[in-house]
Amino acid sequence: MRNYELVFIIQPDLDETAVKGLVEKVQGWITEAGGVIAKIDNWGKRRLAYQINKRREGQYVLFEMQLPPAFSTELERNMRFLEPVMRFSIINRD
Repeated sequence: MRNYELVFIIQPDLDETAVKGLVEKVQGWITEAGGVIAKIDNWGKRRLAYQINKRREGQYVLFEMQLPPAFSTELERNMRFLEPVMRFSIINRD
């Protein structure tokens, strides 16, 4: 198991229940693959450094987790198909 950080930016116009559902979906993928989530931090709505899809704001979410190395590519693939996610980054902390 390796330590990873996942940061993703969600569309700013989603309500709190939709954001919570999206976070739970990602959390479910991680735990089903045998990963362990150390911390979930919702940073809230922030201004972006540059426009993404003609939007100037986004809602940031941070996951600190441990994953099997083979699952990081599958998690990346799954994140690409989530429509409300504007950008994401998976970083190996080891």
